[in-house]
Amino acid sequence: MDRKQLLEKIIAREAGMFIAVKASEPADCQEMLKTFYLMREMSHSVLAADTLTSYLQDLETAAAAGRNLMTEKYARMENLIPSLNENELIYKIVDIEREWLAEVHKKYPLTIAVEGGFTTYAVCELETYSDATLNLYYRDISLAATQKRNLVEERYQYLYGNLGFKDLEEVEALAQKRAAVKE
Repeated sequence: MDRKQLLEKIIAREAGMFIAVKASEPADCQEMLKTFYLMREMSHSVLAADTLTSYLQDLETAAAAGRNLMTEKYARMENLIPSLNENELIYKIVDIEREWLAEVHKKYPLTIAVEGGFTTYAVCELETYSDATLNLYYRDISLAATQKRNLVEERYQYLYGNLGFKDLEEVEALAQKRAAVKE
């Protein structure tokens, strides 16, 4: 299976789980599946094929066991259930990605927001991953760090490229023009 097919299978599995999430209030994002697909593709775009394959296996194993990883993630975010995985790599991954997010925000402050909920969201999502997938994910970000790559920036380059922009510099320049017009 090629990378594009792998991403499509992962996101289709995630979307099925996402649509099935029963929340106390319906989430608008559940009605915007095109955006969901784009954001999940962005998220996974920087990971190695073996990491993605392992994650797809996590999704398939969960589905076969009647588990919905999206329901579990959101239940964790609302602190409705106890931690799903205590693997120390979760916090190492989140720390690196939080640093990368801060770096990207400094470069593109009008384009990339530093969200207060980033840590909670990331931890709760990573808790749904198997230890095998977490090991591979950590390997991917550790390798990127040694290569002086910022995977958060690469994700946003991927996103905005798919939206028709040349790069983040173009998006930031447009945001600056809009801000100047408002003043």
